Amino acid sequence: MNPIPAFHFSPVPDITFGPGEFRRLPGILSKAVGSVLVITGAKSFRSSEHWQNLLKKLQTGSISFFEWPLSGEPTVDQIDDLVSVFRGKGVGMVVAIGGGSVVDGGKAISAMLPVQGSVMDFLEGVGTRTHNGKKIPFVAVPTTAGTGSEATKNAVIRGSSGQFFKKSLRHENFVPDAAIIDPELMLSCPPDITAACGMDAFTQLLESYVSTKATPMTDALAFSALRHVKEALIPVSTTEGTHIHYRAAMAYGALISGVTLANVGLGVVHGLAGPLGGLVDIPHGLACGLLLGPATEMNIRVLEEQKEMDSPALRKYARVGHLLKNSNGEDVYQGCRFLVSELKNWREQLPFPTPESLGVPLAQLDEATRLSGNKNNPAHLEEEDRRKLLRLSFQHQNAFPTTNHTNSTNE
Repeated sequence: MNPIPAFHFSPVPDITFGPGEFRRLPGILSKAVGSVLVITGAKSFRSSEHWQNLLKKLQTGSISFFEWPLSGEPTVDQIDDLVSVFRGKGVGMVVAIGGGSVVDGGKAISAMLPVQGSVMDFLEGVGTRTHNGKKIPFVAVPTTAGTGSEATKNAVIRGSSGQFFKKSLRHENFVPDAAIIDPELMLSCPPDITAACGMDAFTQLLESYVSTKATPMTDALAFSALRHVKEALIPVSTTEGTHIHYRAAMAYGALISGVTLANVGLGVVHGLAGPLGGLVDIPHGLACGLLLGPATEMNIRVLEEQKEMDSPALRKYARVGHLLKNSNGEDVYQGCRFLVSELKNWREQLPFPTPESLGVPLAQLDEATRLSGNKNNPAHLEEEDRRKLLRLSFQHQNAFPTTNHTNSTNE
């Protein structure tokens, strides 16, 4: 029996999950000491019956509130401007209802209202100040199943005009105080967005599962969520978008991906997708979806070349492969090969644009490589390996490494 290693598990929100659970939001907001600031996306949710019903309940419940639409990924200027508008107005609770960008924006606003200065001052890698962790109570209500931001301790902020970066505002206290995950809010999400968000969640689950910092607790959570996502991702992204059980499976997968990444980190896919997203206007989930197959294949090849067939990461990759195959097999080689093959199939089945049609310049790919890192990737990939992964993923749709990872020339 192998000993259980020591580990730390970060806090999670007070989670309410299930179809129809959005109805509980007014009761949570009624506990605010002061006014409620409601941050939403700019279009989809605000045109829904859910929004109109919420407004009526807030008004009839005599809850003092402000509401504000947030468009696109939150930028330094957006956060600073919104904080300047609402600081001093007695905001006692912030709720964000929308996709991952909206939740990140709301999270950053709740963190910046109690402190002075620009959010830029506190961003990892570009700021010089350490946040004290004080925030306004924050509630997250995701309307997409992807980032898992409803369970993480960071908010991803994009640089404003002329600033080409995406950086995190991070603190243990920034985990939302409460999260309501209602798959009914996700039923109208279009197929392309559903697919991109779904691949983001799957990537986060797989990368945290094989992370060098993985623990028995995160392994159990990640694998349980992978089981649900593998059943739902393709149908919910293609022909079964209104199937509530598939939507619930994806919502659960996204939630758990946030929990696991907050605890054990991610790998090279996110080590590349993050810098690329700061340079190029490409959806984060799409970038993950294009990178995951080649990156997984390269990771497996590197580990095999190092003759680590009994490595924990290879055994985990194989276990996921057998899960996707609906097999109880234990063969590491076969499981890994099926995983790589199935990820290729997914990329062809999902409603993704071709990499060529995105037209990402080589110069941007190479700059993203320069800024990239392995994070907690199970295999160490050199910068040249990471450059080849980006070029493969964004220029040649069906080209995958077939030779030694350091000598592949599929450029």
